[in-house]
Formats: sequence, structure tokens, C-alpha cells
Amino acid sequence: MKASSYTLTILSAVFILAGAAIYVCPTVASLLSRQHTEQEEKTFQEKIQSLQAKTSECSLKNSTLEKLLQRAESYNKQLYLDGQKDLKDPFSYEVSSIDLSEYGIADNLFGFLEIPKINVKLGIYLGATSANMAKGAAHLTQTSLPIGGINTNSVIAAHRGTRHQDMFLHIDQLKPGDKVIITNPWKTLIYRVTTTEIIAPNAIEKVLIQPGRDMVTLISCNPYGKSTQRYVVYCDRVQSG
Repeated sequence: MKASSYTLTILSAVFILAGAAIYVCPTVASLLSRQHTEQEEKTFQEKIQSLQAKTSECSLKNSTLEKLLQRAESYNKQLYLDGQKDLKDPFSYEVSSIDLSEYGIADNLFGFLEIPKINVKLGIYLGATSANMAKGAAHLTQTSLPIGGINTNSVIAAHRGTRHQDMFLHIDQLKPGDKVIITNPWKTLIYRVTTTEIIAPNAIEKVLIQPGRDMVTLISCNPYGKSTQRYVVYCDRVQSG
């Protein structure tokens, strides 16, 4: 009986620990993922500062970062003028709108997205490849690059959570007024959620540039664990936080 009781005690302990692990492991994984993102952001900022340090006043117009900004602005302007005519091809989303390695920036990492309401911070990678989506948020090619400006709508996609991080797991908790922060190599942009909507995967017209508006649109699969729909969060830029 004593041996049997001892065995039952051990088994009970194992089940208790296993049950606790179900709740603890995702939390730990999410914490580690956020720490990785923060380290990645630190490395990114150091790279940007290094590029800025190489720039003197007389060479500002010819600096690497200034050339990149001009190219991004030109890209956004042309998208709007062309009416985003190439947005219908889903395979083009995987092709980066700009090859950032030409400007000394690794991994096509363009900046960072932060959503305080759901405690999420992700790198923004150009091109919705499976590799980029596994690392963080991805900018959809043929939508505006996230630099702000009238007649822009930057569409940023992320998974509805993975085993290692939440990503857009709780995107459905966002409400009008919630803050979305975009940091790119030049500045920090503040947006506020205006509306949310559930759309069909091929409803391209729902993510087009809206004339006169400066927008960011967040998008993920819906419902959780499936991809039959898309959950969309529309955000408009504000002048202050």
C-alpha cells in the first residue's frame, strides 16, 4: 500500500506539473520571443545610427538613408497613381517591394510594429514570404510602405499566433481608439484603430489605398486556427500619441 500510495503521489505530481506547463510554456515562449524582438530592434537601431553617423550635412541628400526614403516615397506615390493595379496577384506579395540589402540593412527588416493593447511587438519584414511570416509581421507588396503620408495604406500581416509567440493571436481584442505604433528608419508613427471587419481572403478592394487618408491595415487569418476568412483592423494616423 505504501508503494502504491507513493506511486500515486508521484503520478499526481507529474500531472500537476504537466498541467502547469500547458499554461507556463506559452507564456515563457512569448517572453523569450519578445526578448528576441527587443534584441533585434536594438541591432536594427544600431545599424541605422551607424548609417546616420556616416552622413555629413553636405552629403545628406546623397546619404544611404535619404536615398532609401526617396525610393520608398516614390514607390508609394506610384502605387497610388497606378491604382495598385498589380495587387490582384497574391504571389507578388512574397516579392519584396525593395531589396534593403542594397542599403546595408539585413533580412529586409524595415522597422517595428507595436500594439500596446495586446502587448505585441514585431519586426516588419518586406514581403510576405513564409520565412518572414515565421519571424514577425510582413508588409504586403503592392501596398504602401509604412512611412506615413497622405494617400497611403500599408497592409501588414502576421500569423494568428504560433507555438513560440502570440503575434496577432488577440487581434480581435482591438477596439476603436487603440494605439498602433510603427517605427521605421526615420521616425515613429502613431495610428489609432478606427474600425474592424471580417472579409473574404480575396476581397482585395477592402485593403486598397483610401484617397486623402494615411492608414495602416492589420490583417490575419480568421477564425483562430483556420484561414477561411481574414480579420482586418483599419487604423488612421494621428498627430500625437
